[in-house]
Amino acid sequence: MDIDGKLASVPAWRRDGEVIKRSVTAPDFPTAIRIVDEIAVKAEELDHHPDIDIRWRTLHFALTTHSAGRLTDRDFTLAAVIDEIVAKHGAVPQ
Repeated sequence: MDIDGKLASVPAWRRDGEVIKRSVTAPDFPTAIRIVDEIAVKAEELDHHPDIDIRWRTLHFALTTHSAGRLTDRDFTLAAVIDEIVAKHGAVPQ
């Protein structure tokens, strides 16, 4: 898989070894929780779950395919879904 090419399709994400990461700030804490809730639903549908750290209204996301021990297409698919959800809720890059 061409990880650099895949990473170019989700430019808000950065690579850290075999993980891609992104942080955003939501307008307020309730919106941050709504973002997480919506991502949780999509993650279940995709059977691929992100690591999420919530610090007040700041959300930190990390994606890797734990079962494969590396990045896979599933990570980039979920990254794009997360991008859509955070944009819809007015979250801005950290």
